[in-house]
Amino acid sequence: MSKGCGISLAVFLVIVSIGLGYYFYKKSVQDPVIYKTTKPEMKDIIKKTVATGSIKPRQEVHVKPQVSGVVDAIYVEAGAIVTKGQKLAKIKLIPSEVNINSAQSSVELARIRYKDAKRELERQKNLNKNKLDVEEAKLAYENAKQEHDRQEKLFSDGVISEQAYIGFKLDMELRKAAYENIRIQSDNSLRQFESNVDIQKQELQAAEDNLALLREGASRNSKQVANIVVSTLDGMVLDIPVEEGSSVIERNNFNEGTSIAVVADMNALIFEGKVDESDVGKLKEGMPLELTVGAIEDETINATLEYISPKGEDEEGAVKFEVKAAIQPRKDIFLRAGYSANGDIILDKRVNVLSVKERDLIIKEDSTWVEIALGDQQFEKRLVKTGLSDGIQIEILNGLDTTTQIKVIQNPGS
Repeated sequence: MSKGCGISLAVFLVIVSIGLGYYFYKKSVQDPVIYKTTKPEMKDIIKKTVATGSIKPRQEVHVKPQVSGVVDAIYVEAGAIVTKGQKLAKIKLIPSEVNINSAQSSVELARIRYKDAKRELERQKNLNKNKLDVEEAKLAYENAKQEHDRQEKLFSDGVISEQAYIGFKLDMELRKAAYENIRIQSDNSLRQFESNVDIQKQELQAAEDNLALLREGASRNSKQVANIVVSTLDGMVLDIPVEEGSSVIERNNFNEGTSIAVVADMNALIFEGKVDESDVGKLKEGMPLELTVGAIEDETINATLEYISPKGEDEEGAVKFEVKAAIQPRKDIFLRAGYSANGDIILDKRVNVLSVKERDLIIKEDSTWVEIALGDQQFEKRLVKTGLSDGIQIEILNGLDTTTQIKVIQNPGS
């Protein structure tokens, strides 16, 4: 038994030794490396950075009511084209008795003030017509003038002194100035009372309009009905956030009010996006953008950079800067507000230049080489000068031409 086990063990060791020897022999014999070659190509090289964002209208307005109440009717739907002044909705007012009573009191008070103003105006007209104060000043001036003329003759004859004559002359001039002032004041005073009547009339009209608005939902003497909501610009209705029967609040100094409709000019669109702080220093207003919209395949939309935010915002540990670009309209593509888009901002561009892939370069210190083919799997290094790079292709300024075969290097810099 022990003899048989020893033979089996010996056979096993021999087989293992043969196997290991074959394995190490195969490992030591490697297949020769065969390098592929390629030629430089004439291509356009574009260096760009990407801004992510969305498409928005340049002018978007939330139309809000002038009065509070309940939406009685909606005249348009989202997507409709409207013009400035077109009716969008009607508001049904639900006034309280307290407000109506207060408005009635305001009307009565305004009516009393209007009557008083008219009565005072009639009295002033009578005074102005009789010109009692003016006539008195006029008579005083004429008397002073007659006395001046008499004294002037006496002064010429040497009867009175020059000092006495100057006193009469000064008195005449003072009487004349007083007469002219009273005459001007009389006319101005009448105009002031006429203006006061107009003001009181307008206040009465406003009070009556407010009362009519509370009672009937519309001002009888106004061209624009306050409970009718109209569009404030030409454009497209993007959204109607309320429904018939919804309660709405008017816009005023204390609250923003309820939006009845969102209207925007879809002929003037902009791209709003954000770029990383590492790229914002390379941007300038006027740079071209190429927009790609996720909802529109195989189409590029041109835009022009017009705004770069002076302040960045921290987003998940990275500082981003807002940019805006004016979109050049296209008749064959309808862009909807809110489309997500990526904007390729072109920092620099070379058209139809000699280029190779960056992977095929050998870069050491400040020098750049490629390996050119001399024969079958025979290469030598050649110094080249490079230009603009887009991260994949790089411009070759000198050292190569389109007929040169260069080695394809999988690990650049090795």
